Amino acid sequence: MRRLPVAKLIPGMKVGQPVYDENGRIWLGKGVILTRRYIDRLSELGIPSIYVDDGLLDDIELVHVISEETRHKAVETVKCLFKDTPKARALSLPPEVHERVNDIVNQVLGSRGALYSLIDIRAEAEYLFCHSVNVCVLAVMAGATLGWGPEQLHDLALGALLHDIGMVRVPAEVLNKPRKLSKEEFEAIKKHTIYGEKMLEHYAVARVVARSHHERLDGQGYPDGLTGSMIPPVAQLTGMADIYDALTADRLHRRAYQPHEAYEMLAGTGNFWFDHELVEAFLYNIAAFPVGSVVRLSDQAVAVVTENRPGFSLYPRVRVLIEPDGKKPLSPREFWCHVEGVGVLQILDHDEVAVLGLAPA
Repeated sequence: MRRLPVAKLIPGMKVGQPVYDENGRIWLGKGVILTRRYIDRLSELGIPSIYVDDGLLDDIELVHVISEETRHKAVETVKCLFKDTPKARALSLPPEVHERVNDIVNQVLGSRGALYSLIDIRAEAEYLFCHSVNVCVLAVMAGATLGWGPEQLHDLALGALLHDIGMVRVPAEVLNKPRKLSKEEFEAIKKHTIYGEKMLEHYAVARVVARSHHERLDGQGYPDGLTGSMIPPVAQLTGMADIYDALTADRLHRRAYQPHEAYEMLAGTGNFWFDHELVEAFLYNIAAFPVGSVVRLSDQAVAVVTENRPGFSLYPRVRVLIEPDGKKPLSPREFWCHVEGVGVLQILDHDEVAVLGLAPA
């Protein structure tokens, strides 16, 4: 299963993961066969890419960190909160917000062997709400890796889920601008941190996260230019999750970075933007090469990723599709990269996979 740009889809391909419309409903379910009408509608909905089932891993069941039901409920709760929130006063959060937070924390703790890999596929209009849930999940996974207790994780999850609540006070024409922001427009965006702190003033940890998730160790963040240990760990973890999800999300104005590219970018921020120990805890749970990725290995074999393991983000388990000599294997061959002493050189894109005869051209 691979994520493909809508422009690369052809009728007859099979949907690999559900696609949601702007109302949070499943519009295309897993297993649906694409038609030209479906592909055209994807473009109209502003969905840049989807996952397709290419038949390479029919025997592999993907493990999700949180269930589809929990993710859907969380997205809908965030959407309602963002759309119905009074912009000028402090919030009293409804019970369902805490219920969603508890669900996410409990499911993250119950799926400690799962790595974060699949990206939500939703309409562009849903980005902010899905982003909030993704950031929450990523931050809680890192907090759990650090050994934080349930109460700490709940506070972190609440702050991460609502880290961008101040965006409701940013002018829509600035927030939704598809092109590069002017200096004045960027200053308006930056104020969401201050707005968010005021809106969450009754929630001690969440208000700190809202204000400080864009602070960086080197003092180049905002709004206060904090440095080093002045930036609380909850804000740093949320800041990392914010960057990772933003980088790996497909947007209409730019392509998504591959997970391994975003992994490498964050790996370089240790003791520069974020505390090194926190960065390691965050990356411990990231699948740099998600299940279903078709990759070229350092021995020149071509393989598909079948499994990932926490702490071994760069060394997945793979199934060989083409041997180093260019021939298909005589018998199935599957192994962990670190055991065989090979690494992943690159993820192959759709065109490269098609040339090798592993997918429709």
